[in-house]
Amino acid sequence: MTRTSLIIFFSFLVQTVFAQSPKREFRAAWIATVSNIDWPSKPGLPANQQQQEFIRRLDQLQSVGCNAVIVQVRPAADAFYESAFEPWSRYLTGKQGLPPSPYYDPLQFMINETHKRNMEFHAWFNPYRVLTDSKKNPNPPGHVSRTHPDWLISYGGKTQFDPGIPEVREYVLSIIMDVVKRYDIDAVHLDDYFYPYRIAGQEFGDAKSYARYKGNLTNKDDWRRNNVSMFILALHNQVRAVKPYVKIGISPFGVWRNASKDPEGSPTRGGQTNYDDLYADVLFWMKKGWIDYLLPQLYWEHGHRAAAFEVLLPWWERHSYGRHVYYGLGLYRMVDATSGVWSGTRELLSQIHDIRRLANNPGYSLYSSSNFDKIRVPIKDSLAKYTAYPAFPPQMKWLDSIAPQPPVLKLAKSKSGNLLEWKVPKNDDAVCFAVYKFINNEPINLERTDRIIKVQSAPALLDFNMDDVPTVKYAVTAFDRLWNESPPSNVIEISRKH
Repeated sequence: MTRTSLIIFFSFLVQTVFAQSPKREFRAAWIATVSNIDWPSKPGLPANQQQQEFIRRLDQLQSVGCNAVIVQVRPAADAFYESAFEPWSRYLTGKQGLPPSPYYDPLQFMINETHKRNMEFHAWFNPYRVLTDSKKNPNPPGHVSRTHPDWLISYGGKTQFDPGIPEVREYVLSIIMDVVKRYDIDAVHLDDYFYPYRIAGQEFGDAKSYARYKGNLTNKDDWRRNNVSMFILALHNQVRAVKPYVKIGISPFGVWRNASKDPEGSPTRGGQTNYDDLYADVLFWMKKGWIDYLLPQLYWEHGHRAAAFEVLLPWWERHSYGRHVYYGLGLYRMVDATSGVWSGTRELLSQIHDIRRLANNPGYSLYSSSNFDKIRVPIKDSLAKYTAYPAFPPQMKWLDSIAPQPPVLKLAKSKSGNLLEWKVPKNDDAVCFAVYKFINNEPINLERTDRIIKVQSAPALLDFNMDDVPTVKYAVTAFDRLWNESPPSNVIEISRKH
């Protein structure tokens, strides 16, 4: 191969990798706390050990390109934060109501550590789950599960609030809004648990609330869906009124409805669906603009007989209604898989590739984070190569489309390297910066994520890498908390003396 051919080949290779790694991509993982699935590793650990475990988890996720974490802060009418309304979670301290020792506020700590890494913190709430075991109530006497037994329904060995009672919805909203008001979260996140998954032969016991609150709705299914929709609308209105920049995200079951029941549904054979079994009409919420993103749980592989990934992905894209759709990917499927599509890295990477190729706003979240410790194949290495360049969450222009002002860049004296410093207007809302570096005569192209050498919140950077090239050009952009990017700063060009 001639030298010219080699140059063309490697240029093509670089551009191919660059094209596969979009600048805008939501990259997240769930951190589940219920039953200590992901964090902490067990209840009752000393505060310092809890903190170190969370830092390790964050660093691990950052190393595979994640720019957001979805952390379960209220697993079962309890709290991973200082709350005046609900007790400290036993999954944190080993006993419901017991604070961590030595004392700290885990939610504040987690938000601080996440934001240090320029990652988003999505606070994950389970709105209606109360007891994971209906026969055991570990809560103190003043807990709502003891003061309001009339709000509770036991079903399938678990106990949850009745979504059909208006006071229940108001109570849950007050819990969520307490966190929105007091903590610097980036999003409120709810998963698929509204009404519980249907159990054959068992009826959910909400006959009393239906009789009392049904109004003009004579179909119980429609009434249940309306209960959930009223909750989502109230959540939307209250979050927007208090902190308009806080996103609202829902992670529903991966099938909305089967086409056999509704021509608008997907050509799937899902055993249960959001609309018919969980009473969550997520498409209606998207159409109304009540939520900012959906994160359907597509834990099935390509070619799955009942719910194939390649069928569901384009179906959800066709039903985005101007909002974002990201995709939940089943990292857990790879654990102990010794044969089949999940025994290697190919299926997961293929799913990410399809998302990048087909999604209007690419994004995914991995369920769940602790599985990185359990998978035998080198998934962390494979994923890190796939996310080698930075990505920023897609913009939500309906929330805010005004970018910060461009920084003013200067080169300061330093014997160790190129010391860059920059300033932004005092009243500007920049929260972090991207430093771009171009060599020789490359044009300033902000889509070149392979030219970002650092994303940080500090207004200075020492670039130790003294390139053996004739010229180096630097530019810096500013991002606000909703990831609107400023125009580039003035360009600093440095010529190498020979």
